[in-house]
Amino acid sequence: MRIGDLAARAGVSVRSLRYYGEQGLLLPDRTASGQRTYDLQAVDRVLLVQQLYAAGLASRTIAQLLPCVDAGVATAESAALLVGERDRISSQIAQLQAARDRLDDVIHISEHPTPEHCPALR
Repeated sequence: MRIGDLAARAGVSVRSLRYYGEQGLLLPDRTASGQRTYDLQAVDRVLLVQQLYAAGLASRTIAQLLPCVDAGVATAESAALLVGERDRISSQIAQLQAARDRLDDVIHISEHPTPEHCPALR
């Protein structure tokens, strides 16, 4: 199938598919005239890549994991990579929660100003 057909079937943009190709995540066949063509399994590949992106993984990380997916084998390296990504995301969540808590403090102070926090009230 052509790139537009794959985009429609997978629910992604043609631009995304080209990007996936550039990153080595989706490898098309080429016609004699250079047009990209894909087999039906490409739809599943695109959906998997979309899931991995939605899980917060970068294209470089996805590219490292796909050979294990293709081989149907989980390696110690792939497991460690996934655990590391989960830990990275957990750290980001903690940082965002701390930022939200600080913002809640600022909102509270702005809604209930005191001389301590507002020089204009001194």
